[in-house]
Amino acid sequence: MDADRVWADVLVVGSANLDLVARTARHPLPGETVLGHDYQEHPGGKGLNQAVAAARSGARTRFVAAVGRDNAGERLHEVAANNGIIVDDLTPTDAAPTGRAMIIVDDRAENSIVVIPGANEHCPTPEVVDATVVLVQLEVPLPIVAATFTAARSAGALTVLNPAPATALSPALLALCDVVIPNEHEVELLGGVDALHAAGVTTVIVTQGAAGIRISDAHGTRSVPAFPVTPVDTTGAGDAFCGAFAAGVAAGLDIDAACARAVVAGALATTQHGAVPSLPTSSDIDAALSAES
Repeated sequence: MDADRVWADVLVVGSANLDLVARTARHPLPGETVLGHDYQEHPGGKGLNQAVAAARSGARTRFVAAVGRDNAGERLHEVAANNGIIVDDLTPTDAAPTGRAMIIVDDRAENSIVVIPGANEHCPTPEVVDATVVLVQLEVPLPIVAATFTAARSAGALTVLNPAPATALSPALLALCDVVIPNEHEVELLGGVDALHAAGVTTVIVTQGAAGIRISDAHGTRSVPAFPVTPVDTTGAGDAFCGAFAAGVAAGLDIDAACARAVVAGALATTQHGAVPSLPTSSDIDAALSAES
């Protein structure tokens, strides 16, 4: 390992986008135009969201991603650095502009998202895996995911996949995953919990929004209820969960204890607008748990 590299608790490999968020009373039907009542731009991308969530949850976090040589890329680099993330591997590229996400949020706090990958298609593979937990999503090319997890396994790191957006995954890739965290729709597109276990995934954690989560591993299946909040925007809730979970495991918590904190993180993220702006800190999570007890 390069002597100048700092060991990370969590290594996140993934996307960095600028989120373009429109708010409307309801989602438009096909071919329909509706008027919005608000527009904002926020830093986002599942990779950046989860890296910030892990860092705010107390983990020393390294982020591997690609951004364009443009104002959006500079802004996302600044956001990562300002959150204490190690950004040595946040790489600018001339090959494409920084990724974008077009997000519609309705008055029920439900969202729909279209992602334009841009520079994320050129995400580098980590040259060195120097972390306890490696967290990856599917907004970067699948060969990058596979190469990252192969290196992580060689380094003895725990591999965590958030399979979003869901797509068909090979048995070889799934066999590299220690933990898979899909939502209730993604898990069905992947063939179900039993199919994931059969492919070699040790732990499957299904996030179910207001219904909480379901954990399945060698100890059986158990549910964790959602933390009660009044949501205003569900954007970033799953990323808050994944980042906080990775931070908890890296800190030495077992799966159930890490999930208990991650459930709170995901819930708190729904109480503010935007993705990165809504991600809670470890102190926020502690305060919410204390208030509940």
